[in-house]
Amino acid sequence: MNRRAMGIAFLFALLGIFLLLLYQRRFENEASGGERIEVLVALKDIEPGTLITDDLIATRKIPIAYTEDRAIKANEKNRLVGLKATTMVRNQQIILWTDIVSSGEERKDLSSLIRPGYVAMPIRLSSNDTSVSLVKPGDYVDVIGVLAGANAEKPVAALLLQRILVLASGTDTSPLREVDPKGGRPNENSVTLSVTARDAQILALASDRGHLAVTVRRADDTRVIEVQDLPYDTLLGLKTRAPVGPRGPSGPQPLTNPAQQ
Repeated sequence: MNRRAMGIAFLFALLGIFLLLLYQRRFENEASGGERIEVLVALKDIEPGTLITDDLIATRKIPIAYTEDRAIKANEKNRLVGLKATTMVRNQQIILWTDIVSSGEERKDLSSLIRPGYVAMPIRLSSNDTSVSLVKPGDYVDVIGVLAGANAEKPVAALLLQRILVLASGTDTSPLREVDPKGGRPNENSVTLSVTARDAQILALASDRGHLAVTVRRADDTRVIEVQDLPYDTLLGLKTRAPVGPRGPSGPQPLTNPAQQ
C-alpha cells in the first residue's frame, strides 16, 4: 500500500513539475513579446522615390507584440521589390506598407492591404468636415459616433472604436497624395478602415442610428482610453465652466481672478 501511495505521489510530483515548466515557458514567451515573426528592414537609408531592390532589404525576427500592423512580412518580399518608397526609411528601420507606393499609378489594390482576419469597411463622414481630406491611408484613428437616443431622446456621442488603421481615404489607397488647396478632392468625406467583422457590425449599426467622426492618433499612441458616453445635455453645462486662458506647457490654463490668489 505504501509503495502504491508513493508511486501515485511520484506521478503527481512529475505532473506538477511538468505543469510548472509549461507555465514558466508560457510566461517567458509572453514577457518577451510572444512568437517572433520575420519582417523586412532597410539595409541602408532609402530616399523617397527610390526603387526597392533586393540589395536594399533584409529580414529580422521581431516579437509579434512589438510589430507594427503595417510592417511588411518576409513572405511579402516579392510584392515589395519593384515598388517605390514614399518616405525616408532609415537604416535598420522596419519597412511599413505606408512607406511604399506602387511604381505604376502609385496606389495599391484595396484587397491587397487587408490583413488576415480583418475586413475593409468604408464609412461616410460629415460632408461639411473638410479636415477629413487630411486623413491619409496609414493613419490610425478613433471612431466616434453621434447617435440618436432611444424613444426620440437627445443624441449621445460615444467612442466606438480605438486605434483603427485607415486603408483608404476616398478612393485613394496611397499615402503619397496631392491635396487640392481649394478644398480637397471629390468623395473625400469617406474613409475605409481595417476592422474585424464584429467592428464592421458596430459601424453599420452606428451609421444607421446617426453619423460618424474620426480623430487621428499619433502613430506610436497605443493607449486604450476609458471614456464615458457624452449626452447632448452635457453641452448645456459648458456655460458654467471656468473660462479658458492662454495655452500653457501642459495645455489650456483656466483664467483666475488675481484677487483670489
